[in-house]
Amino acid sequence: MRFRHPDGTTVHLAYCSNVHQAEDLDGVIGQLADCTEPVRESLGADLLGVGLWLARDVVTELSSNPDAVRRLRGELSVRGLETVTLNAFPYRGFHQEVVKKDVYLPDWTDPARLEYTVDCARVLAELLPDDARRGSVSTLPLAWRTPWTDGARDTARRALDRLAVQLADVERETGRTIRVAFEPEPGCVVENTVQAARELGGLDPEFLGVCVDTCHLAVQFEEPAAALRRLADAGLPVVKVQASSAVQADDPADPQARRALARFAEPRFLHQTRTAPGGTVTGVDDLPEALAGGLDPGSAWRVHFHAPLHTEPEPPLRTTTPELTTFLGELLGGPEAVCDHVEVETYTWSVLPEHLRPYDRAGLVAGLAAELAWTRGRFEEIGLTPHARTEPVA
Repeated sequence: MRFRHPDGTTVHLAYCSNVHQAEDLDGVIGQLADCTEPVRESLGADLLGVGLWLARDVVTELSSNPDAVRRLRGELSVRGLETVTLNAFPYRGFHQEVVKKDVYLPDWTDPARLEYTVDCARVLAELLPDDARRGSVSTLPLAWRTPWTDGARDTARRALDRLAVQLADVERETGRTIRVAFEPEPGCVVENTVQAARELGGLDPEFLGVCVDTCHLAVQFEEPAAALRRLADAGLPVVKVQASSAVQADDPADPQARRALARFAEPRFLHQTRTAPGGTVTGVDDLPEALAGGLDPGSAWRVHFHAPLHTEPEPPLRTTTPELTTFLGELLGGPEAVCDHVEVETYTWSVLPEHLRPYDRAGLVAGLAAELAWTRGRFEEIGLTPHARTEPVA
């Protein structure tokens, strides 16, 4: 979906396809027919954005076979879909039985990460709608925090410099601007905007910036306005936003809250958990560790578990959707749009507690549509207006 900001900027709203298990081109195209087009129809939208996750093998096929790219672009067009952003954080295997820390591999010390990201940029340049201003590719925040040495930092920085050069090459060769956005995440080398300013400051802002995941922002107890100001002061553009909510227990010592939290402790994904007594953020790397006594239960816990935006878990748990609403107001409620690519990223539908989990395709479609409808409502409350694809793009 496209929205017009009062400053004239076109703001693109999409949902991220990493919720779907598809790691070959036929699977990606199948999910467009089975889920994405039905989501668009459920919303009554003429055009729906989809932030594609394309695993390494899919990107290899698309980057080496022009007919495959044309096929994918044609499928998007005929189904009333468009892609202006890719999620290139997971490399492959995002729906294997156990993902956990494997999602951070290869990291930015490995040449494979640079090659994959540039390939994604080249594919996106071919998929972009003709009237789109630019594209974005989100990626991991350098690496998991351990092991991380000065040598690793130097290696990664050289890779980022090469990335900027190669993105400039993509722009020169295709006429399309593709920017790459590093996504701070709890537990990583860059887990908050303070570390983003330190580790990523000085990068080429024409091509490189930050992807703000609002679940991660909330888990780190970052205040939205201060976080955006910090990135601006560091010269780091907000290239992309992933609209997402964390799970919160206001009183994690409450037995009822602990029982409810235990239902979110599952084996596939990492659920970093943080608390901030007195404003000092501390935490553990996974929810079971917190529940086993690894985290002080004396103040609220926030859990890295992407919860549906439009609904709440069972009391006494809640989500950080109010914090997301505040962030969207700071992002888009001013005289200028801070960012033009927003992607709803709830990839956890299949691992939600059983009473919240959709059990068939229709349930998933309904949930994704409800999240996008919720986000559309927030955009309109802020003052953005829907507009058709045929209108000029800022």
